[in-house]
Amino acid sequence: MDESPAGQRPPHRFRRGIYLLPSMFTVANIFCGYVCVIYAMRGDFQTAAAFIGFAVIVDMLDGRIARLTGTSSAFGREFDSLADVISFGLAPAALTFAWGLFQLGRLGWLAGFLFVTATALRLARFNIQTSGAEPDKRYFVGMPSPAAAGVPAATVYAWPYPLGDYRLALLALAVVLVPALLMVSTIRFRSFKTINLGWRRSYLSLFVIAAALALVATEPRITLVVLAYGYLIFALVEVIVSRIRKRSAPPTAPAIGDTPAP
Repeated sequence: MDESPAGQRPPHRFRRGIYLLPSMFTVANIFCGYVCVIYAMRGDFQTAAAFIGFAVIVDMLDGRIARLTGTSSAFGREFDSLADVISFGLAPAALTFAWGLFQLGRLGWLAGFLFVTATALRLARFNIQTSGAEPDKRYFVGMPSPAAAGVPAATVYAWPYPLGDYRLALLALAVVLVPALLMVSTIRFRSFKTINLGWRRSYLSLFVIAAALALVATEPRITLVVLAYGYLIFALVEVIVSRIRKRSAPPTAPAIGDTPAP
């Protein structure tokens, strides 16, 4: 017998609904990846690439909703990782294969398989790192899978025409293999969640966000390509600059009383 007041639901039912909310966004993430594969098989590459973009947005929302509502769980993290393998691994690989990698035969489907495998390895490593000691929230170790999927998705969205030449298909090979290698690398990619440019109390942040949305709305092909490749290049430039600084930095003198190791 329900002893709760009239018009009010029991608390446990409400908690069940809250736990279900982030999982619904994860299901939407899987749906976007599935629809991307369907449209890629039909040859509608522009629509297929757009659904990878939708998957990125939904993937950003489910984690934030789980943290805001205090419903983060081990099940949710594993479910989200499995969804990401589909939306950011299988879907971009299938899209790029139907777009141009098929021209390369076995080499083409092998490149797509490597991209899917790199996505799974990247997500497994991320789960291990976050379940252990407190990670550095300023950086990701390896390219995040949504950003890696954004490289082939933005490329195909900018040029949604099938590649009918073998030489052009070699460019599609680089579009898949470079992000795959970066996902399993140890290169640190900046996490924009923790960047503070001093805009917390400034209207400039709202203006920059509005300008970015306006660019995506007016020139989506150019803007998305710049964002996808800009994030990739920015990380590589950071690595080069940090190594140059380490080489040019003067060696530190040993403290008084320290003896060199034999």
